Amino acid sequence: MNLTDYIRDIPDFPKPGILFKDITPLLAHPRAFRSAIDRLADQYQHRAIDAIAAAEARGFLLAAPLALQLDKPLIPLRKPGKLPYRTLTHKYELEYGSAELQMHMDSIKHGAHVLLVDDVLATGGTMQAGCRLVEQAEGHVAGCAFLIELAFLKGREKLAPFEVFSLIRYD
Repeated sequence: MNLTDYIRDIPDFPKPGILFKDITPLLAHPRAFRSAIDRLADQYQHRAIDAIAAAEARGFLLAAPLALQLDKPLIPLRKPGKLPYRTLTHKYELEYGSAELQMHMDSIKHGAHVLLVDDVLATGGTMQAGCRLVEQAEGHVAGCAFLIELAFLKGREKLAPFEVFSLIRYD
């Protein structure tokens, strides 16, 4: 199954000059969605992974079924004020401004290997922040997995030295 058949291009979203890769057609086709999750699971099923983490919101759509398929805990990485328990926070810079990610401070056991998952790798800023949160919690980043990689934005370079895996790559 060619997953790119289920990715829709939306020109000038969220602003002029951007060609947005819309994953909702893939999510709307259960066979395509299942194929994506199965391929991610195949990539990581024999790896030393203790948990799966994902940043809100679209990362949750892939990470939750993957966590169930691999029988691993799911760690939500959220914007400030969304988690009810004590949190660890990582602030990071974006192209225009800054942002924060938080996770519960007891989400990761010391030394745990955590796979981070998101829908799209663009510039890598959000995923890099997720990696820093895992390290702040004294965990190890087992890898960074994506449905789509926009290779021309060089996000993979920002995530070095961590392993990056993507199902679809746009050069």
